[in-house]
Amino acid sequence: MLFWILAGIGAYLINIYLAGWMLFARIGPVAYMGPRDSLPEDGLYRARALKSAQNFMENLPIFLTLGVLALVVDGADQAMAILGAQIFVLSRLAYMAVYVAGLPFVRSVVFTVGMIGLFQMGYALF
Repeated sequence: MLFWILAGIGAYLINIYLAGWMLFARIGPVAYMGPRDSLPEDGLYRARALKSAQNFMENLPIFLTLGVLALVVDGADQAMAILGAQIFVLSRLAYMAVYVAGLPFVRSVVFTVGMIGLFQMGYALF
């Protein structure tokens, strides 16, 4: 489980930094390393990356809580919790790509798959 908790944090960092990488590519290294007092408006893909990161930020505390509980609760079904964590982390990586690409229906399906992973992690505690 610890590996998947760390993988979830890693996926979150990738999602957070994606928008930064997009900004870096757009304004260049000199402007990026400066105070960035005046930035251009977010482009379409950067705006989507920021929205995806915001969504991940809203779901990460739930994932981390369930992951830690799976480690400390006696009798938790570790295999089920790990499978749920795998589903969540992998779906979040897919969600990021699908969100930035702008695939609305697919985005909702991938989000739902991630939520199923969270529910599975919660169910593993009982």
